[in-house]
Order: sequence, then structure tokens, then C-alpha cells
Amino acid sequence: TSFMLEESMWCLSNMVKSFRVSDLQTLLASMGRSKSGLKQDLVGRALRLVQTEYSPELLKNVRQLYESRFPKTSGWLAARRPDGVPVGYSSLSSSPTATSQGADYLNGISKPVATPAAEVKLVPLPFYQTLETLLLPTELISQNNEKLQDSQCIFELTPNQADQIRNASELRPGMRSIQVVLRICYTDSIGVQEDQYPPNIAVKVNQSYCHVPGYYPSNKPGVEPRRPCRPVNITPWLHLSTATNRVTVTWGNFGKRYSVAVYLVRVFTAADLFSQLKLCSEESAERCRERIQEKLRFDPESEIATTGLRVSLICPLVKMRLGVPCRVLTCAHLQCFDAVFFLQMNEKKPTWTCPVCDKPAPFELLTIDGLLSDILKETSEEIEEIEYLTDGSWRPIRDEKERDRERERSNTPEYPVVDICIPEANGHSPAHSSTSLTGKSGSGSVGTAGGPVAGGAVVDLTLDSSSEEEEGGGAGGDSEDTEDSADSPAPKRGRYNYDKDLVTAY
Repeated sequence: TSFMLEESMWCLSNMVKSFRVSDLQTLLASMGRSKSGLKQDLVGRALRLVQTEYSPELLKNVRQLYESRFPKTSGWLAARRPDGVPVGYSSLSSSPTATSQGADYLNGISKPVATPAAEVKLVPLPFYQTLETLLLPTELISQNNEKLQDSQCIFELTPNQADQIRNASELRPGMRSIQVVLRICYTDSIGVQEDQYPPNIAVKVNQSYCHVPGYYPSNKPGVEPRRPCRPVNITPWLHLSTATNRVTVTWGNFGKRYSVAVYLVRVFTAADLFSQLKLCSEESAERCRERIQEKLRFDPESEIATTGLRVSLICPLVKMRLGVPCRVLTCAHLQCFDAVFFLQMNEKKPTWTCPVCDKPAPFELLTIDGLLSDILKETSEEIEEIEYLTDGSWRPIRDEKERDRERERSNTPEYPVVDICIPEANGHSPAHSSTSLTGKSGSGSVGTAGGPVAGGAVVDLTLDSSSEEEEGGGAGGDSEDTEDSADSPAPKRGRYNYDKDLVTAY
């Protein structure tokens, strides 16, 4: 008995040493031990567990994990397995021999599948409602060292399921509201798993390849294109009868483990989710005011007192005025985004991330802001921002540019209009303003043949006060001045026949 116990512990130790990190974490979590740390720490912790706390439960968990990791050794393990210890996983095999001898399938196949001990759970998706499970999450198993592997699974539709698909309404041409979808994720029993495609994936249904979503191009330099991992619709290639449907998954074997599952689902549109959101998740205006008052409540320990919170009425997604203000209950900010645009964008490219703070924004945590909805109805299109006050009230924030324009209007004086088209009597250009150097309207004007015309005073900066006699026609001037003026060149004339040395004073 002692020899058999030592042999069993030796076998368990070798199994533990071959485990990957996810296997070690699953084993330690099932036995109530910490699953944090590097791989060498996890291996040492698991080996100490085998040596110090050997039990049937530990033996069962280790063997189940080992069988899921190395299915080819299941025959040897079955000979040494104690009674009542089931096989861990039913694996998808690409070998015809394995398919005929030991592969287990659901829904119409005679051999039932044992419930896996470490069950893989897929995250629920807002746009898909699971009606029935056609194939439980089952691991893709590589059969050789090739990089590309082919794994097959088969299932059958019941007459009721085929009728559901056949009679379903069309969301758009070629897309029914009831579908059969294939989902792929990592093989990990800890938590819920999101859809994740393996490299080089291709899906063939009944000898016909079906469409798998491609890569999204990246606009950022140095960022690789990202592939949206979502359920693969295989409905158009199925036999809508009791005939057997065969699905072949081609995938790249680069060290990671993947599982596939097949579901019968009902597909929702963005409009359907918006109707659910309006019906079930709208926060009242009173509750929103309470939330604002809680955020703005005075904190004696804080050195900064917040007297108001500004919220934009422009959606950060599309830079347009909000139609239906929406936010996430777990986010700390009060800024909202448009619910309709948010749902439409996630229908095309599911990210479910808050556009304000980039935190997760699952559909079940979205809510419509009732207070901001009322504010949008009461304010005009010109108001793009408001401020919440400490008592829960609000006030509009006018645009800075608009306030600057009003300030300019109020501070700009009104100047009289001057007709600059009437020529002056002395041939000079007319004044451009009716104000003098002091800024007041000038009373002095230059007369014309038709009478006085209001205008700016024309000043000759080339003359001084001693040359007054020249203004009178030169009657009292001496001969030297006359000779100098006769010898001097004629004054330059501008384009409009005025002296360039004359400057108009406003």
C-alpha cells in the first residue's frame, strides 16, 4: 500500500509539473489556495499541496486537468482511475479514429457528454439572447505539431429549432432574427470569457466556408489592426432539418488553448436595445439632483470647495447636441453621451467603453439622465454647456465667443457716416471721418462751389506758421521766396491727384 501511494504521488507530481499557468491556477483555486504569483511559485505551491494534503479530491482535480491537457493518455489514466472520477473535457478531434471511438457530442448524438468539472463560461452579449445550447464549450485539441489544425464538431437541429429559424423575421436582407452562432474563447474556467479568435481562423459549415469578421484598419501609427471577435453566424449554411450539420474549425496552434460552442440565439438591433433602455433604465430628475448635491456637498477636510460642475450638452462621440443623454452608473462623472449613437456604434464595433473616461460601460449599467433630458428640452440650440450648482439647480453657460461679441458691441462708439464720393474744392482727397484729432465731430469743413461739406480737416505738414502769406496767393512775399518757389520742383501728385505730402487728420 505504501508503494502504491508513493507511485500515485510520483505520478501526480509529474502531472503538476506539466501543467500550464491556467491549469495551476485552476487547481490551486479548487483547493482553496492562492493562485497569484509566477509559474515557479504556482508549481512549488501545487507540489507542496500534493505532498502534504494528498486526498481523493486532489487526485480527482489533478487527473481531470491532466486529461484535458493530454487527451491521448486517457486510456492509461482510465485503467488507474478510481471509481466515480469522470473524464474532464470532451475534446474536438481532427482524427477520424478518435471521432469514431471516443469523441462525445451533444444534441442528437447517442453518446452523452459528461459535465466538465472546470466549466468554461462565455460572457453574455447584449445583442444576443441565448435560446438553447447546441454544443457546450469544448476545447480545440491539436493532433500533431503542425501550426494549422483542423477540428470538427457535429450537431443536429430539432424540428422545433428548424421551424424557429425558418419562420424568423429578417432584420435585413440575408440576416434573420433567430440564428445559430459559433462562439470561440480561451479555455479558462476562471471567471467569464470574452469571444477570442485563434490565429488563422477559418470556419467551414457542411463543406462551405462561412464569413468570419475581418480586421479593423488602425489610423494610429505603430498600432496593429484589431479584429472584432464576435459570434460567427453559421445559419445560412445549415441543414434546416434533422440532417447532421458538420462544422470544421481551422485554427493556428501557437500555444494557447481555445474552446468553441454553438448556440441558438435571438439577435437584437440597436433600436431594440434602445427601447429596453428607455423602458427599464431611466433615472428620475429628482434622483439626479440628489446625486449632484452629493458631489457638491461641502467637505470640511478638503482644501478646495467646489461650487459648481460644468456639463457639456455636446455628445463626445459625434460632436453634436445630445438627443438622449446617457451615462454609466459606475462612472464618477456627470457628463453624458448620446444613447442612440452609443448603441449604434457598439452594434457595428462592440467595445462597450465609456467615451468620457474609457472605463467599461456594459449595457446593463447604462441609464438615461432624466434631469439632463429636461434641460435639453428647456434650452435652445445655442446653449452648449450648463453648470450644476450646489442646491441641485443649474444655469446655462454662454459661449465665450458670444460674450466677447456682445462686449464689443456695447463698447464700440457709433461714428457718423461720411460720403467720400463728393470731391473737395482744392482737389484733395476727401476726409474719411467727420471727427477731429480730439475724437469729436469737426466743425471746420472745406467749402466747395456748391457749399460747405462736412469732413475731416486737411493739414499741410510741410508748411509752418511763418508761411501764412503763401496761403494768400503770395501778394506780400519777397522776391527770394518767389525765386525759391519758382526753382523748386512741382509737388508730387498721387494716383488720385492729391499731394503726397498732405495727410488727412481724423
